[in-house]
Amino acid sequence: MKLRVMARLIQIQRVLVRHGLDDFVRETHLYRPLRFVFLASPWTWLERRKEAPRAERLRLALEELGPIFIKLGQALSTRRDLLPPDIAMELAKLQDRVPPFDNETARAIIEKSLGRPVTESFATFEAQPLAAASIAQVHAATLKDGTDVVIKVLRPGMKEIISRDLEVMHELARLAKTHSTEARRLRVDEIVDEYEKTILDELDLMREAANASQLKRNFEGSSLLHVPTVYWDLCRIDVMVMERIRGVTISDMDTLRAKGADIAMLAANGVKIFFTQVFRHNFFHADMHPGNIFVLIDDPANPRYAAIDFGIVGTLDIRDQHYLAENFLAVFDRDYRRVAELHVQSGWVPPDTRVDEMESAIRTVLEPIFDRPLKDISFGTILLRLFDIARRFDMRIQPQLILLQKTLLNIEGLGRDLYPELDIWQTAAPILREWMSDRISPRAQIKHLRRNLPDMLTAMHALPSLVKVAVQQAEDGRFAFGVRSEELAALREEIRLSERRRNGTLVSVALGLGSLLWLGFEMEPRIIGTLLLIASGVMLWRVRRTGRALNRA
Repeated sequence: MKLRVMARLIQIQRVLVRHGLDDFVRETHLYRPLRFVFLASPWTWLERRKEAPRAERLRLALEELGPIFIKLGQALSTRRDLLPPDIAMELAKLQDRVPPFDNETARAIIEKSLGRPVTESFATFEAQPLAAASIAQVHAATLKDGTDVVIKVLRPGMKEIISRDLEVMHELARLAKTHSTEARRLRVDEIVDEYEKTILDELDLMREAANASQLKRNFEGSSLLHVPTVYWDLCRIDVMVMERIRGVTISDMDTLRAKGADIAMLAANGVKIFFTQVFRHNFFHADMHPGNIFVLIDDPANPRYAAIDFGIVGTLDIRDQHYLAENFLAVFDRDYRRVAELHVQSGWVPPDTRVDEMESAIRTVLEPIFDRPLKDISFGTILLRLFDIARRFDMRIQPQLILLQKTLLNIEGLGRDLYPELDIWQTAAPILREWMSDRISPRAQIKHLRRNLPDMLTAMHALPSLVKVAVQQAEDGRFAFGVRSEELAALREEIRLSERRRNGTLVSVALGLGSLLWLGFEMEPRIIGTLLLIASGVMLWRVRRTGRALNRA
């Protein structure tokens, strides 16, 4: 283990102990002798904070440990299958807000990245940041043509900090898998791998700019979502410049009501945006918490969402996308058997799962919530019961779906705050049905054919020569299928060993029978020798024949 990882693990233990989280220290099995040193230290006992609930103390500890632990806590807060309910609810309060770094450092980073003074790139630059988060902070500025923009600047030294803490998380995951069967079932190592990809993407602001550009193109001409313009000539890995959004934050309900915004439309549009991104575009903003969502109310009767912070986006494998859509539609139709069958077909539950039992369990959870508005539905309770089903039927955790689940819960929370009367089923079902219908429409099939036509033509051009070569090889007796594989070689070796064991057994039996004949019938030694020689010859002949056959195979 690297020295810096060990030092960080010790620091993590110290923070956990100081917040009275002894149970977490014991569960991690980290440096047991050192743990007792910490527990025996006077300053540890003097600084222990046990008056607050356990969940609150854990949240405070994560905030103290820094950005990567804050973001991990935010992500885990959406996974009720991984955490007790009190901890999941408390982690949802984690705020990714930290004091800004100094203005001169921010200016120096911008000038170094752009290769010229700030005054040459911008007409104005506000030294005091608009906002500061754990990964970056944002400054207001104007371009030479007077356009209002924001400059996002990566915090100095973040790559080194994140790299170190990722090593720590991998080590913690390894220890958890070693000491906990539940951690092995939950595939904590794969969850950390998935989280690593997400957090590293946030450290590249060029990638974030590309995400924003793609999302803007997807919603071009749409009245649902506005995405700010990216100014590519002023973007670098650690600096990004884009249009400044002037709107009302989605959490400022008093202002939205005072301006006369159509709140019911906003809530319905939030659901439409989610399902459009996930299924029609297969590219979704995966960090849609209230701080990243604004409302443009130039026309209060038709309010429009505006999004910022595109560091975390999600996509789905085509199979996952298909199975999710089918699952949603089956739920909308109350076809619980279909939901259970889809879980088996997708491999999310073992193939020997009793479909009828799973159907009954799903019906018990979902049937009571149909045709009811958000205010009458406890999604937290539903999720807990669904995850109980997951445990009962040994459902495999799907790390690739963590971002989607996080986004879905964000959308549900926004909808509940905006318009608790929203019927999420009636809003979402038409969008999914239209998407499924479009996928199998003649137009979609023709589009798919046109997209694949070049590859098909290339294959058709190559086909005659391939057929000619195959026919010539067949005429010459040289045609063979290339089916040799590691599995086939292993099988062949197993057959060889089996034949050898069987032949050895036969030889031993022959010799044993000869000995019995000798002793039992007191035959002439010459006769016994002859019998043994014949038996041994037969056995050797059989062994050699089997060996040749296996070698030819």
